[in-house]
Parts: sequence; structure tokens; C-alpha cells
Amino acid sequence: MIDIHTHTFLSDGLLCPAEHIRHAEMAGYRVLGIADHADLSTMADIIRILKVAAARENELGRLRVLAGVEFTHVRPEHLEEAAATARNLGADIVLCHGETIAEPVIEGTNRAAILAGVDYLAHPGLITQADAELAAEKGVYLEISGKAGHSLANGHVAKMALKTGAKLMFGSDSHSPEQFFRQEKAKRVLLAAGLDETQAEQVFANAEEMVKKLLR
Repeated sequence: MIDIHTHTFLSDGLLCPAEHIRHAEMAGYRVLGIADHADLSTMADIIRILKVAAARENELGRLRVLAGVEFTHVRPEHLEEAAATARNLGADIVLCHGETIAEPVIEGTNRAAILAGVDYLAHPGLITQADAELAAEKGVYLEISGKAGHSLANGHVAKMALKTGAKLMFGSDSHSPEQFFRQEKAKRVLLAAGLDETQAEQVFANAEEMVKKLLR
């Protein structure tokens, strides 16, 4: 299983990085991304700590850990600066909390995040066709979410991605051990979003592709 959208107690998750990593390993993960919620004021500390946790785990070779952030309710005007800063701080992955229908995310966040060059737009809600087209052009992955609330728009996100050629990935948005997904369960979420078997398998292939790109 590859899942780059999870959280520790460095934001609103329950576990310290080491325990979080161990539960992911027991759930069958091969690649785990930890992208704690962050803004311009907190990202430096979060990235620094997660890079230490990832480095210590990666030297063992049991699973690959990627250290990053998920910009959460960062104003669209600040996302370009935030993404550039995260890259300069050495983040492996840069996510943005998209316009989920479960929270009052500022309209325009999806587009601003894509233009800022994030790797992955989490739970983008009722993303417009124009923004999905932009994501396809810029190589930004769109999430099919395993998280209650955020998953309500999965069908729409899948439809927009298939229509525009934007690439999809599955993200658990795990905040606690029971929220980790084994791949078979993740596949059921993808099928429930309206993808067929071949399209669901392509989502997992997209995850492999992203990881190879990030680790080049």
C-alpha cells in the first residue's frame, strides 16, 4: 500500500511519528507519507521533525517514509509562498487541503494550490472542470479520499478526473491507527466512487509513479 496523506500528533493525529509508522507497517504499507497540517507559521518545525523521523526509519529499509506537510486553510494568496518555502525546507511531499464540502475552505484554494505546484490536492470537493484540466496540465494528483466527510465528493472528483485526464490517487487521511487502509479496502472506495476495475488499478499505478518521481 502507498498512502502519502496521513497525520501524526504534530498536527491533529493521535500518534507520535514512530508509533504512526509502526501501525502503517502492520497495515501492510510499503510507502507512507506523513503530511501534517501546516501553515506558514508551523511548517518549519513540522518538516524538521518529520525529516528526522523519516531518515531514522528509512535507514532500516522496512518501509519508505516521506516527510511533508498539508497546507490547511492557508489563504490562496499565500499558497505559492508556502509551497516554495516547504520545498526549500526539504519537504519530500507537499499537499494542499482542497475545497472539501465538509469544511469552509476558501473558494479558489484548489486553483491556487495547483498553480503553486503542490504535488497532491487532497479532497478537492466539487472541483471545477477547468481546475481539473489545470491539474492534468501541471501534473498535480487529485485525491479520492478514504476519510468520512471528505469522501462525499469522491464521485464528482473521479468524474472530473476521467473527463480531463487528471491523475487520481487514494489517500486515507489517517489520523489514528484504525484509519489506515489495506489496498483491498482502498480499492472498494475507488469502485464506490464510480471507477471500474481497470481505472481503480490505474490509481494504484499512479501512486507508484508519483513515488518514483519523488525519489529520483
